[in-house]
Amino acid sequence: MTSADFEKLGVFYLGRPYDAPARAVRDGFVLYDSKDLVTHAVCVGMTGSGKTGLCIGLLEEAAIDGIPAIVIDPKGDLANLLLAFPNLSPVEFLPWVNPQDAQQSGLSLEAFAAREAEKWKSGLARDGQDGERVKRLVESAEFRVFTPGSQAGLPVSILRSFAAPVEALVQDEELFQERVATSATSLLGLLSIDADPLSSREFVLISALLNDAWKAGRDLDLAQLIREIQSPPMSRVGVIELESFYPAKERFQLALRLNNLLASPSFAAWLAGDPLDVQSALFTKDGKPRISIFSIAHLSDAERMFFVSLLLGETLAWARSQPGTQSLRAILYMDEIAGYFPPVREPPSKRPLLTLLKQARAHGLGVVLATQNPVDLDYKGLSNAGTWFIGRLQTDQDKARVLDGLEAASTTGVDRATFDRWISGLEKRVFLLHNVHESEPVLFQTRFTMSYLRGPLARAEIQRLMSTHRGATAAPRVSIAPSALATSTSSRPVLEPGVPEVFLPTRGDDPVTYRPALLAIARISFADAQSGIVADRTFARRAELADGATSVDWESAPAIEVAEGDLRDAPAKGARFAPLPPIAGQKKSYDAWRKSFADHVARRAALELWKHGGTKLVSRPGESEGEFRVRISQSMRELRDEQAEKLRQRYAPKLAALEERLRRARAAVEREREQASQSKLQTALSFGATLLSAFTGRKKLSAGTLGRATTAARGVGRSMKEGQDIARAQESERAVEDKARELEQEFRAELAELESRLDPARERLESLRIAPKRGSIEVRLVALAWLPNES
Repeated sequence: MTSADFEKLGVFYLGRPYDAPARAVRDGFVLYDSKDLVTHAVCVGMTGSGKTGLCIGLLEEAAIDGIPAIVIDPKGDLANLLLAFPNLSPVEFLPWVNPQDAQQSGLSLEAFAAREAEKWKSGLARDGQDGERVKRLVESAEFRVFTPGSQAGLPVSILRSFAAPVEALVQDEELFQERVATSATSLLGLLSIDADPLSSREFVLISALLNDAWKAGRDLDLAQLIREIQSPPMSRVGVIELESFYPAKERFQLALRLNNLLASPSFAAWLAGDPLDVQSALFTKDGKPRISIFSIAHLSDAERMFFVSLLLGETLAWARSQPGTQSLRAILYMDEIAGYFPPVREPPSKRPLLTLLKQARAHGLGVVLATQNPVDLDYKGLSNAGTWFIGRLQTDQDKARVLDGLEAASTTGVDRATFDRWISGLEKRVFLLHNVHESEPVLFQTRFTMSYLRGPLARAEIQRLMSTHRGATAAPRVSIAPSALATSTSSRPVLEPGVPEVFLPTRGDDPVTYRPALLAIARISFADAQSGIVADRTFARRAELADGATSVDWESAPAIEVAEGDLRDAPAKGARFAPLPPIAGQKKSYDAWRKSFADHVARRAALELWKHGGTKLVSRPGESEGEFRVRISQSMRELRDEQAEKLRQRYAPKLAALEERLRRARAAVEREREQASQSKLQTALSFGATLLSAFTGRKKLSAGTLGRATTAARGVGRSMKEGQDIARAQESERAVEDKARELEQEFRAELAELESRLDPARERLESLRIAPKRGSIEVRLVALAWLPNES
């Protein structure tokens, strides 16, 4: 048994076939096509059934195959994915063994670590795995533990979760309203307010505010939401006047509760860290897959529901932004789903989960849900799942609910009674796998996990795991480098008529001092027939205004991220102004600067893209190299799945023919053996009869006795001939077996060549430069820009 038997393209190694009557593992492997997970999976099993080990093994296989995952971990078990030790040595296990387990075993920590290391080493070996496979797991993906609302792991900022959704989601009215409702309900849940869509004024008001802002493309944060609750941008809600529907005095109480939440020191952790961004959770900047574990064991029930609902909403929006595919692009895994997908109630998490189960498959996102409490799940919703993993169950009620779900999801024709017989009396680590893409269910024992299943990790241990991975939070959207202020004046400079003048937005209500700069914005249309690229791009530069200078050095002018809609035509109240160089107050200066900026754009504003030779894909404008590599990987995975399937179909008739020849050859061997056995028996009987007649009263051999002896001698000759027939049949059997091995080796060689040929890392990206044409450049603005320096 070697890894070559299960390390196959697009295949997850789950375990070994299991013989229930014999209570023993059988030869072979249980392999699962990764693309089958696009139709989602459900895993149920009581505590001690091995459910966590099975799901961690599934995530390990995904990581090895380059498939990223978002993991929601309510108990703290899934952080064990970071405890993978390639050397399988006691010194690697020692920092992570549980002292209580060591004490209960009557061993020192060192001795217990040595025992655990040996246990993992021998357990992996029994399933054909070793330290090299563990090393491959560690190197295949980046593993991170995020702790929303806590600094134990990597913190997560939720502010972005109230930003306007992508345009595609806004245009889908049903999905958009679901996103609005989920955001409003989860936020009000933090305030312990029952957000009934029909009777809750709080829900209706916040939904209306989110709806108004997001449809206008405006982002919201909690501070802005509080202000809009006090002063809404609408005068009516439905057909009722706002003041009649929700008076200002009562709205102030809601605003006050949200403000107290925002001002609470404990809530500060929700605003720190990287933004809650699904693309970043799934891939690094370089396009390497990530397994992002969101540990929420430390949160209260209301906080868990709040975060899970936000994360599900973000994941749904991300999935909808991806192009369609039949291959597995990413996994969303949630452990202990009970309470988040109940059969009757409608918590904020249920609707986005149901939508994901119905729609995510079209975009390559596989949803995997696990629970030990099957009675608490909505099995009508789970009928969308194509794969079921059933382990040991605790009660007859649990079994009945699981049978309900299997019956609803089954397409294999297996009846309820058969399922009942299979799942009754399952052993630990033994699961029934029901996959609608296969002809029949299978019993299997899970393989040994490469990760050390230490059990739930405490916050201090998660902190130790993530101590080397902490980084700064993302930079703000508009970034203007600070510079030393010149001596301020209190009055706004007087300009010649016709001088264009704009003010960049300020933050807060603190006093502002403006300093002058030159802001230039151009809009460029790019079109390239060969690559099919058609794109518009904004090219913006900020140049310093130096005393005495008559020209602008556009080459050294830094880029600035600012939209024309963000610019103001009036300064902040009470602002002060730094001195303005005289040339900047003259209209003719801007005519010259506008012309020189247009020349600069024509020379420098090329669209720099990448091209991948293997797939002929071209990066999209604004797409980072890492994002492009992710898209290449997905495209090549789709191509790999398609070509691997064609390869299997090409070899299938040959393999089937050889199997039939091998069956006939083995049958011939058995037939010859049976004939030889009968011939030997007849010869022995002949010899026996001859000897018997010679020793039972006859002193001499008679003619009859000699005849029988001659017949027996001929029987010996036939036996020798039939022995030769067996040898020839066995030789034929060996020849067919050799041919089958040759064909299998040929098939594996072609698979290996296919995998090597479709490895994205083997091909370098080519640079593609698309220059603008003169007629495609529109200089939108060259103006005096006042930049705020807030103090």
